[in-house]
Amino acid sequence: MQRSLRTWLFLPVLLSLALVVAACEADDDDADDVAETDDVEMVDDTDDAVEEDDTAAVDDEDDAATDDEEAVVDDEDDDAVAEEDDTADDAEEMEPGEYPDVNELLDGPVVFGDFNWDSAMFHNRVVQYIVEEGYGHETDVIPGSTLPILQGLEDNDIHAVTEMWVQNMPEWYHEEVEAGTYVDLGANYVGAVQGWFVPTYVIEGDEERGIEPMAPDLSHVDDLADVWDVFEDEEDSSKGRVYNGVGGWEATEINDVRLRSYGLDEYYNSFLPGSEAALFASLAREYERGEAWIGYLWTPSWPFAQYDLTLIEEPEYTEECWEEVSAAAQEEGAVDEACGFPEVDVNVVVSTELDEHAPHLVELLSNYESNMELTNAALLYISENDATPEEAAEWWLVEYEDVWTEWVSDEIAEAVLDSLN
Repeated sequence: MQRSLRTWLFLPVLLSLALVVAACEADDDDADDVAETDDVEMVDDTDDAVEEDDTAAVDDEDDAATDDEEAVVDDEDDDAVAEEDDTADDAEEMEPGEYPDVNELLDGPVVFGDFNWDSAMFHNRVVQYIVEEGYGHETDVIPGSTLPILQGLEDNDIHAVTEMWVQNMPEWYHEEVEAGTYVDLGANYVGAVQGWFVPTYVIEGDEERGIEPMAPDLSHVDDLADVWDVFEDEEDSSKGRVYNGVGGWEATEINDVRLRSYGLDEYYNSFLPGSEAALFASLAREYERGEAWIGYLWTPSWPFAQYDLTLIEEPEYTEECWEEVSAAAQEEGAVDEACGFPEVDVNVVVSTELDEHAPHLVELLSNYESNMELTNAALLYISENDATPEEAAEWWLVEYEDVWTEWVSDEIAEAVLDSLN
């Protein structure tokens, strides 16, 4: 009984302990569930975080790449603008007397086309001297006749010509100028006269020299058939001799067309001298002897400063006639009605390459302008002093300082004058 009583007395305590244990076990199970739940959520959160980070990284990389590309483009644009600005600044900052290195841009010297007559070479040498001593550029020459020099201008192997007798040029030359194959800068001088001339004493005589008139009725081309024997060809006594221009000159071909068209090829042989010097020497020889002579001459040239000469009249020039004559010259033909030479504009022409790379030289060549008197003075100097075109150019630059200094700046003129002194 007593034992039973103790049992009953401890029973509530045991029940309390059991409840405590059960509660603890329940708490442990809940904690495990919470831990498992937290682990799953943590994994999910980590995955989401990784995915979000990866997406963000990709987005950031794309944005960065886009930004970099835009930055590169912006930098390139900025560089291009900067280069343009630098070029503009260089042009603005270029001082008087400072010019681009034309020889580098042209990959060589400034080349002048040298026609084989003195006035053309003289004018080239004047410009060359100014270009070399004033602007500090190297120059050179390529000698040749009309067609090779025109081809040189087209190919930019020749950069400038100071004596282009434009009315003597074939029709296609003018078409090429209009097409921009080369650039015509306008007249060096105007009003050049050309044709067949005789010493005036052939018609009028020369009392002081005791020369009687040889062909007193000669004035027009129609009269030449009647007096051919006055100009007898020393190598062919059956015909007279008319001295033509040099082979390769356009005027030489035109003269032959006129001779055939007038029917004078039946009475005269067309004699081609080897050079301008040989042509003038033939005139000088006969003039000093007081003998008859007829041939092709033009102004300006030194014989007109030294001799009394008369132009043989011809039918008046018209554009229609001249087009036919020029076309016939290309085919070695004839025309129904020929005419005299027109007065000629002698122009300065440059290549497209010089026009592009050397605006300061194009300005000089555009300003370059002479006349008959100025050119004849140089040609007479060549004749009387047996001088070269180079020597004549230096003499002329000294004698006519007031003329050429108007073509250039004071700085360039001073540099040229210093070199001459």
